[in-house]
Amino acid sequence: MNNSLPRTTIKELPQLAQRQLPQPVCVKGWVRTKRGNKAVCFVALNDGSTVHNIQIVIDKAQTDPKLLEQITTGAAIGVVGTLVASQGQGQEYEIQADEITIYGTSDPVRYPLQKKGHTLEFLREIAHLRPRTNTFAAVLRIRHNMAYAIHTFFHERGYFYLHTPIITSSDAEGAGQMFTVTTLDMNKLPLAKDGSVDYSKDFFGKHTSLTVSGQLEGELGAMALGGIYTFGPTFRAENSNTPRHLAEFWMVEPEVAFMDNEGNQDLAEAFTKHCLQWALDHCMDDLEFLAEHYDKELIERIRFVVERPFVRTTYTEGVAILEEAVRGGKKFEFPVYWGADLASEHERYLVEQHYNAPVIMTDYPKEIKAFYMKQNDDGKTVRGMDVLFPHIGEIIGGSERETDIDKLTARAQEVGIKDKDLWWYLDTRRYGSAPHAGFGLGFERLLLFVTGMTNIRDVIPFPRTPNNANF
Repeated sequence: MNNSLPRTTIKELPQLAQRQLPQPVCVKGWVRTKRGNKAVCFVALNDGSTVHNIQIVIDKAQTDPKLLEQITTGAAIGVVGTLVASQGQGQEYEIQADEITIYGTSDPVRYPLQKKGHTLEFLREIAHLRPRTNTFAAVLRIRHNMAYAIHTFFHERGYFYLHTPIITSSDAEGAGQMFTVTTLDMNKLPLAKDGSVDYSKDFFGKHTSLTVSGQLEGELGAMALGGIYTFGPTFRAENSNTPRHLAEFWMVEPEVAFMDNEGNQDLAEAFTKHCLQWALDHCMDDLEFLAEHYDKELIERIRFVVERPFVRTTYTEGVAILEEAVRGGKKFEFPVYWGADLASEHERYLVEQHYNAPVIMTDYPKEIKAFYMKQNDDGKTVRGMDVLFPHIGEIIGGSERETDIDKLTARAQEVGIKDKDLWWYLDTRRYGSAPHAGFGLGFERLLLFVTGMTNIRDVIPFPRTPNNANF
């Protein structure tokens, strides 16, 4: 292949075309389709940089027939040729091929991604190949952009990216649904006198697990750096096979010193709007593709959140609204009463039907929230804060954190967390404690909203779910 020409991505071709046509180019990618007649062969090539293909026009008379036979769906090829205005319909530009290199052939019969449509369920079974489809390439490009938008938002505001541990000996949520990390021989477990596993013989000398959250360590960082955020993988050993649950997922968790719950709400609203506006500004081709094929209202719904001020209401007010709706004949699958942990159907009703706007709900009953949330003076509620979106329900959960060490210790004991397991966390309340707040955003939950996908397994490259750790 002509090595004097640098490779151009397909996404860059329209910019080149605007400057000058015809123009020599070199592109490399994977064959999506091949068709033609006796004289000419047309190849649709995609390199992953954009949802759009580039048409390659090959003169059969000038091309080795054996090489043409190797150009099949899924093959990796390189093309040196001339970028010209297209004479046919369906594309503005095309490349008239002068030289073709075959990098990797593909068996046209066995290749799983044929031209016919494939279900999302089938594509999950071939997760190693599904990024080559338009759908999952679009999702993964949006995923990259959302990650970049997150880092950009916090960096521009002076927050520091803190890498919190993946292996931990604490359960931040008190849920107990954690994956154990061990080097012990499962066939010869050392036992203590009471018959339990003796983890003092393990690698870390104690029982350790994969983290469910970086929040507690994030608070330590906020007490030194002022404002931090974590962004990394978290794990839940919850045997759930719903379209909303993963065993491995990513969390974004800012923690900010000297910020109360009002500031926390402001931060959450600004943050989510920044991410969604970034998608509108940088991912429109992919959004339009996903809207056309999966969710006609996708772009309109993203703009709905970006353009509207978030309504702020309390849990008590929200429950009263839902109870009034039930009295008016509204049917919910799950019951509504003060003290209930609201379900997605309740949250969506408030957002989509009652307020017609995104909602930030505050002041939840302390019994349904984590031990570290600051208690209100009423003794019943905490300064929690959840952001509710259309189509999704809760997308962010956060709070002002409890700074009173006595209240924090008592609440931790109520949920079964021992002081000896959190002595380092309690120390931040002993030495220079300060008001602080933060929240957690499930990254895949955000991606469900931005892409219009309905199953969380379709917004992460390689989903980890019960009985599924392939690829």
